[in-house]
Amino acid sequence: MIKKENKNLARKQRAKRQSDIIGTASCPRLCVYRSLIHIYAQLIDDAKGKTLIAVNTNMPSIKALIKGKTKSEAANIVGEELAKAALAKKIKTVVFDRNGYVYTGRIAEVAEGARKGGLKF
Repeated sequence: MIKKENKNLARKQRAKRQSDIIGTASCPRLCVYRSLIHIYAQLIDDAKGKTLIAVNTNMPSIKALIKGKTKSEAANIVGEELAKAALAKKIKTVVFDRNGYVYTGRIAEVAEGARKGGLKF
């Protein structure tokens, strides 16, 4: 019998290998989570254990911007909006945590949008 590969388990194992990515108050961790429909991005200060900024496609302000766009375009907009909010809090550099996801598609679009918005990583 053919066994089907559990892709989410493989992603979690990759994420565990990346667990040395740590954010601080001056250089927080940009963590990305991708579901089938939505994309979530947040800046985390691991020293205090606090989320500094969180942006996702489920927010009412973002929903208005992404209406009629593809999921990849919506991911790019999420990255740009996160960068705007970060620059407003005087955060310019971040550490990118792709959370075990392969750096392609919507994950890469969030990174591109954040870079286009002015974040450095």
